[in-house]
Amino acid sequence: QVQLVESGGGLVQAGGSLRLSCAASGSIFSINAMGWYRQAPGKQRELVATITTAGSTNYADSVKGRFTISRDNAKNTVSLQMNSLKPGDTAVYSCYSNVVAGPLSVIGKDYWGKGTLVTVSS
Repeated sequence: QVQLVESGGGLVQAGGSLRLSCAASGSIFSINAMGWYRQAPGKQRELVATITTAGSTNYADSVKGRFTISRDNAKNTVSLQMNSLKPGDTAVYSCYSNVVAGPLSVIGKDYWGKGTLVTVSS
């Protein structure tokens, strides 16, 4: 099994910054894509950002230029630096990893953390 644990959420004023971190542990041979999703109250979960093993990134249009995703492959961690936060960024942020369990595994399995709440006040 694989566990993902997020940290770094909290309350911040509009225009402020927060850094989210997520650590994956357990039966991990390698990790393909890692990323962050968010779900605001009454809304569907949406992609925030993803990053491949090689470091290629993808961002939602709403966060481009404000958020930066990064990962440490040696430590199996992924982080999200969030700057210029807006009230519309308020949501539960969950990290995601596509984990390969062993050298004979062909396809990775998706795992999700429980989420961390980010609240941006106006």
